[in-house]
Amino acid sequence: MSNIYAEPYLPDEDYENPAMITDFYEFTMANCLFLNGFKDTVMVFDMFFRKNPDDLGYAISCGQDKLVKFLRSYHFNEKDLIYLRGKGMSEEFCEYLRTYRWKGDMYALKEGTVAYPQVPMVRIECDMVGAILIETYLLQTMNFHSLIATKATKISGLSSHRPRKVMEFGTRRAQGASAGNDGAYAAILGGCIGTANCLAEMKFGPDVPAVGTVAHSFIEFFPTEMDAFRAFAEVYPENVSLLLDTYNIFESGLPNMIRLDDELIAKYPDDPNRRVKSCRIDSGDLARGSRKIRKALDEAGKPYIKIVASNSLDEKKMLDMETYEDARIDSYGVGEKLITSATDPVFGGVYKLVAVKNPDGSYTPKMKCSDSASKAIIPGKLMAWRVFDEEGKGQCDIIAMDDEEIRAGEPIELVDLNPDAFDKTIVLAPVSVEKLLVPFIVNGELVGELPDIKTKKAYIKDQLEHRVWESELRPEMPHVHYVNMTQRVAKCREDMYRMLHGGRIR
Repeated sequence: MSNIYAEPYLPDEDYENPAMITDFYEFTMANCLFLNGFKDTVMVFDMFFRKNPDDLGYAISCGQDKLVKFLRSYHFNEKDLIYLRGKGMSEEFCEYLRTYRWKGDMYALKEGTVAYPQVPMVRIECDMVGAILIETYLLQTMNFHSLIATKATKISGLSSHRPRKVMEFGTRRAQGASAGNDGAYAAILGGCIGTANCLAEMKFGPDVPAVGTVAHSFIEFFPTEMDAFRAFAEVYPENVSLLLDTYNIFESGLPNMIRLDDELIAKYPDDPNRRVKSCRIDSGDLARGSRKIRKALDEAGKPYIKIVASNSLDEKKMLDMETYEDARIDSYGVGEKLITSATDPVFGGVYKLVAVKNPDGSYTPKMKCSDSASKAIIPGKLMAWRVFDEEGKGQCDIIAMDDEEIRAGEPIELVDLNPDAFDKTIVLAPVSVEKLLVPFIVNGELVGELPDIKTKKAYIKDQLEHRVWESELRPEMPHVHYVNMTQRVAKCREDMYRMLHGGRIR
């Protein structure tokens, strides 16, 4: 074997190419398959997850738009090739990557679709290189966006039909700048009304509005708290929102705010917009404090001043304050518990090879069977369907082969995917059905238009209010959504497991 002479790659902290957000073994596999003559072999991969975050009854599928933009601009440049040669990749492979463009198919759930374990969220069909090398970026994107959007539906109250006004305040606690930006976007989809992150609004537009007023340091800077309040009101008379707990809420912050509002009334008697709009408390007993503040403001004739609360809040704390403590909070700022999904910080989506396309156009199913039956994947080029009941709510999901058709009113024999199901075989006559995986990219070209943020946000809200069984939204012990396989899918899985593992899936 001849020696490989490679130009040394010089590290550059400012260099970025999303195509290189790739685990190294993806390159070693692709290079090996390329040298063995498989560069044009078409593979089918499914991205799915095995468990809902926080043991909920559902998840929200997000990240599709960012994934589409990544695939549409996928490329390698000279810097990448110098690096890859230095890591032992062949010259032939590197030259192939020089002009490579992603020309595959991406089918996925519409962004914002309620999703369930085992049901494909994304299906990729592409030549070997384009199928293998995108795994890490695809998983990073879909996992994080879905995690934060799902958490946001809990924190914003969408899942409990108790909508609350929540602002996403977590950028400073996020695991990096990209998490802060993407997390703000996903939080808005999940029901939040704003973010503290300015770059997020610059990137995504006015549907991801940046909000905020002052920090404790602003109050501390001035000789007195009242001086700070007056200075802010002088500059922003139509957007006065004050922080009350820098020194003492009830002996300082609250009386000074009432005094400032009286001054604004005297200064602008004919302009009701130039008043104190809201106050924020960030410490202490938030529920008890909000009740006392509300009482004092109402007695002072200021019912228009709203109360905002922040300080390590999550959906459980907010619900407890609202249900058991009669909290009088109008809106919330939620930071680290949202942007990190602190109660369950990993969305466990996986990306698995399920089929290889043959020269005659047919597909050979592929399967990882493992020693654990729970990790035995569902092989074949698949399609996901949702069956709706008489009320229009999702009754079950069906995993079928891509060429199978599920029709409303036509009975179909299915196999329950739940290993604990007593009766594995069921017969169902769907009232109505919907094909879940829709085309985003076909042959490398964008198919159709991507909905705007407002549309996707409304889509999530509508599903949780009207299209999901209430029992799936319970915060504790939710109903497990039914996921079934067609007989063809079940037989393919069973036969392959028996052949590959010598056993039977139980």
